[in-house]
Amino acid sequence: MSKILADIQHLSASYGSAQVLSDINFQVLEGQNWAIVGSMGSGKTTLAKALTGRLFRKGDVSFFQEGISTSKVYWIEQQHRFKNRSNVSDFYLQQRFNSQDSEDAYTILEELAEEDADAMYAWLDVFHLTELAHKPLIQLSNGENKRLQLVKALLKQPDWLILDNPFLGLDVQGREILSQCLAKLSQLHIHFILISSAMELPDTVTHVMVLEHGQSVWQGEKQAYEQQKKHLVKFNVTGWKSKLNELIRTKEDFASFEWAIRMKDVQVKYGDKVVLTGFNWEVRKGDKWLIHGPNGAGKSTMLSLISADNPQAYAQNLVLFDRKRGSGESIWDIKKRMGYVSPEMHLYFRAPGTVREVISSGLFDIMGLGKRMSMDQSGRVEAWMEVMGLGHLSDRNFQQISTGEQRMVLLIRALVKNPPLLILDEPCQGLDENQIQHVKDLLDYMSNQYEFTLLYVSHYESDVPSCVTQRKSMV
Repeated sequence: MSKILADIQHLSASYGSAQVLSDINFQVLEGQNWAIVGSMGSGKTTLAKALTGRLFRKGDVSFFQEGISTSKVYWIEQQHRFKNRSNVSDFYLQQRFNSQDSEDAYTILEELAEEDADAMYAWLDVFHLTELAHKPLIQLSNGENKRLQLVKALLKQPDWLILDNPFLGLDVQGREILSQCLAKLSQLHIHFILISSAMELPDTVTHVMVLEHGQSVWQGEKQAYEQQKKHLVKFNVTGWKSKLNELIRTKEDFASFEWAIRMKDVQVKYGDKVVLTGFNWEVRKGDKWLIHGPNGAGKSTMLSLISADNPQAYAQNLVLFDRKRGSGESIWDIKKRMGYVSPEMHLYFRAPGTVREVISSGLFDIMGLGKRMSMDQSGRVEAWMEVMGLGHLSDRNFQQISTGEQRMVLLIRALVKNPPLLILDEPCQGLDENQIQHVKDLLDYMSNQYEFTLLYVSHYESDVPSCVTQRKSMV
């Protein structure tokens, strides 16, 4: 009979008076690796926290190593956190692109200075981080930071890891590296439970549990799950096209332009580190571009010049909306014509308030709250939530909804004013297949209804809407 490696019985968990998980039961046996999947808001991250004792729980949770009960169980969360030399951990998006703030940030080697040197270099090599060892943490890409969090956890010599969507933000090579590392973890008898998208189930996963509304609705072998997973997905939005037609007809009238973006011989560097050099690109009004390339290729830096978040934009030969950057326009003149979402924005978006209030901030181009909406603006926000199937979250606290729901809210925030330029950097991270298809259908339908310019970043070909017809490769 196979040994029991983990035994979870009658697990329930709540946030205050709101119960999120109810009567979760499963066992992990020797030779098994489990993945937990489900639609956004189904309770996956809450389950990860409950399994590692990060929130109050009821029921029995036991993990074993070599037949002995162990408490060396570590949770690797989706969003990474760190402090700089000034002992500050509350950063804002623009700090990432300031040279002064980069100098105040620890490097990878400094962050890991107290760890065993041999083990540190070994894991850095495994996760392809050795060449980045002297890079400031604040300048790491989303995927690079994810790999660093895995290294930090492994240096604690855990018996178990609870991995919350570790594949999010990783490029093709990064996903291959992680899959190989998960196989190596199994060989080293470091067990794991993977919280994951149904589309990111590595070969090492043998069993799957599906969560829906905080309950286990299906459990079984991975092969059986693959055969029927389409029948287990619940997300569906109806009637959204008629609602969207009303929103498009009432969109703001932005001044016309011929060129959305013109960049010539752009160079960005931080100290001796050159991120972009001799970069040239032109985007006409109405173009739909896919921007692709590996983690660390400079995609986020390039987009930060366009979105007015990088102060080095003033020193560049950069034209936005037919006007040279630095010729008297304000940041707000630029931002009012853009809708923007990215993993970095998500990481640094700490504003309190309800979902409705966070979306409304997109109407005023602010990262926080504070402006009161008119009745028309309020109606627009509510209608967009219905279009995206999130009307039920309107009055929920943004910081207390799931990470996938937060990503959808920030996507609505980018869309809410129907801007002439949309910058969507990995907009489908953390969404399931039906939700991704809805986002693609929405952008394709919008493209047929009115002219807007789209910059779309993704590591996944399957996430790219069909309206995208041009490609910019960054290496």
